Amino acid sequence: MNQKIINARVTFRNSPIHILERFTIRDMDNAYEQFKRHSGLEECVIIQTCNRIELFGKSMECNPDKIKRTWASITGMNEEAFKENMKSVENRDALHHLLKLTSGLDSMVLGEEQILGQIKSSITSARNAGASGKHLNTLFDKAIRIGTRIRNTSGISRGGISVGSMAVKLAEENIDELKTKKVLLIGTGEVSTLVAKSLNRRGYDFAVTSRTVNRSKAFCETMGGTPVKFENVLTGFENFDVLFVATTAPYFLVTFERITSAIKERKSGMMILDLSNPRTVDEKVATIRGIKLMNLDQIAEMVEKNMNARINKVKAVENIINEEVNILEASMKRLDAEPVVKGVFKSIDMLRERELQKALQMLDETDEKKIKIIKDLTKAIMESIVSTPMNNLRKASEQGKPDVVEIAGKLFDYKDKPD
Repeated sequence: MNQKIINARVTFRNSPIHILERFTIRDMDNAYEQFKRHSGLEECVIIQTCNRIELFGKSMECNPDKIKRTWASITGMNEEAFKENMKSVENRDALHHLLKLTSGLDSMVLGEEQILGQIKSSITSARNAGASGKHLNTLFDKAIRIGTRIRNTSGISRGGISVGSMAVKLAEENIDELKTKKVLLIGTGEVSTLVAKSLNRRGYDFAVTSRTVNRSKAFCETMGGTPVKFENVLTGFENFDVLFVATTAPYFLVTFERITSAIKERKSGMMILDLSNPRTVDEKVATIRGIKLMNLDQIAEMVEKNMNARINKVKAVENIINEEVNILEASMKRLDAEPVVKGVFKSIDMLRERELQKALQMLDETDEKKIKIIKDLTKAIMESIVSTPMNNLRKASEQGKPDVVEIAGKLFDYKDKPD
C-alpha cells in the first residue's frame, strides 16, 4: 500500500486493567485533533473499551514514536510506559488484527458480541469528528461487514460463557435475592474484570478491594463498583454475603480462621468463589457450617463445556480471516489508484464537453434529440477508450505496484488535490 494503515494498541493481553486505565483517553475530540496535528496521521479512529485502547491510522509514513509521544501528551503519561505496554503493527497485520476484533477472536471472552457494537460506535464518532476519511471509512465498513458475516456463518458468538459470568450465575443460583446482598470482589486483574462486567450487566452493586486503594479506585472508575480498603476487608469478611476472590498471592488471603470468626458474627451463611490461580482461599473453609465454597477448577469445568463448541470453531474462523484479509488488503491498495482514476476521468470529460460544445456550435444544431445522441456518443467513446487503462491501473494498485500509479499520474498530468 502506498498509504499505510497503522494500528497502535494497549490491551488486556499485555497490560492488567489498573495499568490499562492509565492509557485511557478522556477527551476524544481533543485526542483526534492532537493525533492528526502531531502524530503524522492523516486519518485516525480510536477504539476504547474497558479491555483495550486502540488507534487505527492512515498515513504515508508509519512513525510509532510520534504516536507514542502524542498519546503520552494527551494522557499525561511518561513515554517510557509505552515501551512495555503498546504494540504497533501496520498494513496487512493491522487489517488482520481489525478482522480478529470484528469477528470476536481477540476478545477476552471468545466470540463476545459487545466489541462489534463498540467498533461501530468508534467509526461513527471518528466520522462525526472529521477524523476518519476515505481509507478508514472504507476499511471499517468492510471489516464490520466481514466480521458480522463470520460470526453468523461460524456461530462463534453462540453458546459461550466466561469464568466471570459463570461465577456470577452460580452465585445467583445459590443465593436468594442476590440484589439485596452485599457482594465483594477481591482483585483487579483479568478474571476480576469479567466478574465486574457480568455484575454490572445484571445490575448488581458490589465492592472492590485490592492491595492498594489507588488500584481499586482506578478499577472502579472503569469497571464500576465501590472501592474499599484491603485492610478493612481482611478483618471484616462478616460484612459480605458473597466473595469473588480473583487475585494472586503466595498464601491464603481468605483463611479458615478469618471465615470462622466472620461466620460467628452473621445470622446467615456466605458463598465464596475462589477464581484465583493458585488458590487464595483455604480449602478448609468449605468445612465451616454455612459456607458454600467453589474453586476455579470447578467453575472452569462448567465453562469448558460451554466454550468447547466455540474453541472448535476458532481454526475455521482464522482460515476465513486469512482469506478475507487478502481481499481487504487488495481493496485498500486499490484506493491509492482512485484519485488518479477519478482525476483522469474528470479532466478527459471536461475536454470532451468542451469539444462537444464547439462541434454543436459549428453544426448549429438545436434539435434536443440529436444533441442527446451526439452527447451520448461522445461519452461512450470516451469511456471505451479510458476504461481499460484505468481498470488496469486499479489492478496494478491492488497488486501492490504504486510505481505504476505514480507513472500513470505523470502520463495523464494528474495533480494530487485533496478531495
